[in-house]
Amino acid sequence: MFCVNVEGAVFRKGKWLIIERSKKEGHAGGLLSFPGGTVEKEGNSKDLLEITLTRELSEEVGVTIHSEVVHVNNTSFVLEDGTPVLNIVFLCEIAEGEPFPKAVDEVVNVYWMTEEEIMEHQGSPVWLKDSIMKAKSLLKRSHSVDGISLIH
Repeated sequence: MFCVNVEGAVFRKGKWLIIERSKKEGHAGGLLSFPGGTVEKEGNSKDLLEITLTRELSEEVGVTIHSEVVHVNNTSFVLEDGTPVLNIVFLCEIAEGEPFPKAVDEVVNVYWMTEEEIMEHQGSPVWLKDSIMKAKSLLKRSHSVDGISLIH
């Protein structure tokens, strides 16, 4: 059975919301990432992925997102302990708040970075770069220059 993880790709004013993961994190510690986290058991639930995404962005970087999100991509990988993970990235917009490292044990820094800065950064893993390219493609198809018109 997979552990399910969700991430939020937030684009604003030509830049992406990126976190630097704490080196204490078991997976990808010290690397750049979209904010997000693991789906928790909630019994019978509707929109569990979206609920998790909303909770994680609030917990990690202190923002509230709009309820409508768009699927970007999904990948799977195996943690060092053998746990298989399904990772799902969603394009989303901030409804309220300004991001900051709220969960300091998990998030060292919060950045607004251009695509070029992310691609050139030594702490950018290939999966983040791939997700950026797919999210960028969704933004282009929506004819949006600075925001996510396909959501609203």
